Amino acid sequence: MTKSVSAQGFTLNKDQAELINRKLSKLDYADSLIIDLILHVKEDKKFYFDATVNFRWGGNGHVTSDDYDFAAGINKLIDILDQKVKKEKEKIQSHN
Repeated sequence: MTKSVSAQGFTLNKDQAELINRKLSKLDYADSLIIDLILHVKEDKKFYFDATVNFRWGGNGHVTSDDYDFAAGINKLIDILDQKVKKEKEKIQSHN
């Protein structure tokens, strides 16, 4: 899985980047299912998180979250993303 993280309106500091990497490691179980994950973080009074996941079978998923606290926002996003990946994985396994 290729991971791409970009920030808009601010610069990610080291702690924020480490937090993102630590949280994204929660999706390591789906490494063989995902081609790439693109995460955009925007700051405009609060943090907006926008992630797109491209799966090996051609499907993709798009999730968003926002929060005034960076850590809370990334936690919400990863939880939603985790649900999305599990749902896609089950859907593909049921077709086989």
